[in-house]
Amino acid sequence: MGIVAGLDSSPDFTRIVVCDADTGAVLRQGYAPHPVETPDGARPSDIDPQAWLLSLGEAAGGGLLEGVQAIGVSAQQNALIPLDAQGNTVRPALVGGDKRAQVAAADLIDALGGREAWAQAVGCVPSAAQPATKLRWLAKNEPENARRTAVLLQAHDWLVWQLLGRPVRRTTDRGGASGTGYWSAATGAYRPDLVELALGHQAMLPEVIGPSDAAGTTPEGLLISAGTGETMAAAFGLGIGLGDAVVSLGASGSVMAVHPEALADQSGMITSLADATGMHLPVVTTLNAVRTLRGTAELLGLPDLESLSELAMKSTPGSHGLVLLPYLEGERTPSLPHTAGTLAGLRRESMKPEHLARAAFEGMLCGLADALDVLRGRGVDVRRIFLLGPAAELPAVQAAAPSLFGAQVVVPQPADYAAIGAARQAAWALGVSQGTLDPRTPPAWQGAAAQVLEPGDELAVGQAVRQQFVAVREQTHPGAFRV
Repeated sequence: MGIVAGLDSSPDFTRIVVCDADTGAVLRQGYAPHPVETPDGARPSDIDPQAWLLSLGEAAGGGLLEGVQAIGVSAQQNALIPLDAQGNTVRPALVGGDKRAQVAAADLIDALGGREAWAQAVGCVPSAAQPATKLRWLAKNEPENARRTAVLLQAHDWLVWQLLGRPVRRTTDRGGASGTGYWSAATGAYRPDLVELALGHQAMLPEVIGPSDAAGTTPEGLLISAGTGETMAAAFGLGIGLGDAVVSLGASGSVMAVHPEALADQSGMITSLADATGMHLPVVTTLNAVRTLRGTAELLGLPDLESLSELAMKSTPGSHGLVLLPYLEGERTPSLPHTAGTLAGLRRESMKPEHLARAAFEGMLCGLADALDVLRGRGVDVRRIFLLGPAAELPAVQAAAPSLFGAQVVVPQPADYAAIGAARQAAWALGVSQGTLDPRTPPAWQGAAAQVLEPGDELAVGQAVRQQFVAVREQTHPGAFRV
């Protein structure tokens, strides 16, 4: 079919990959940081979206897109771009977790009648990051800007619209729409009443187009696919399907899996997203993943996570009875927002650095196994787990994860999976437009190169360690975890 490109506009940079449309082989790539000044090193909560276009232009320099027939766009999720009736930005985009909006989130939850009402309405309970909550913040704190807001776009919607020359028609996809807080993955429809509840008045929303649909064609003849959020693009780039889950190890952790239907969850533990293929992508997050390891390394006076891993490997499964409940920032799964971490099982023989190091790894992974159990408890099939993030490469993680998760663990080689997923979407839209691909079946690209780890003989040992963790969790926080 030729060649296609995928563009990923993350919070900090733009990355572009150019791929063979038939196989997915990466032929060339470009990169550019966003030109955003952050003198104190903190990521800003307000960004002029023009910065994303400048970065895009730089990343595509040197003829990178020569011969490309279609391009897909993946971008950071939850970035809200409010436009006026003329299509101009009312204020800089509201991006990131945006802690300013925490009060607005609580306010919005109450305004609809509580968490269950939100879960039933759109499959997720408002958080500070979501566009719906940012609208509520705007209405309360910048009423004049809220009044001028006539159109609502997210980052990938805005970039697609710009690439197409700002046409009258504005589009998005199911994946991006599912994270807004005003579109339901279960019904596949917007809830304009929730926009009005948050903003104080109605606003125009982009048309939600299908996974293999094209958003349009540029004057030069370049096909632009629907685009999607970074999470959905990365899942599509990895090639995950039914039976697969993805565990991401960042400072906090997340577990998502492909499922044929939307899950409404009144506890708020599950966020019911749509994926980039027409399926669903329920997500459960934990607040404490790699931050648990970093804190333990600091406590033990170790310079890095590699040293912590090396030390942990000197201990044995179960850490000589030491159990760490890693709720250092409070926790979301289970819902314990104001708690602290707990170290249990201290005996004279367990008071050694290597046992504490091992307990940190086991505590982090058991916390993520709890998140997996939330999905399994709702009927989500999990047979294979993709483990992402730099910490996935650590020997202590790889030694413990398969038996604690009770499943095959796949550790893909590091790659730009969101950009690859965007390129795969472009190949799909191109194939459908040419009549060579089915609109219901994405192109079969070669899977990610990966290391595969099996629980094997360690499964029983891992499950015993898990039970040790669960017993301490139940004793310390009785009834906090309900699957």
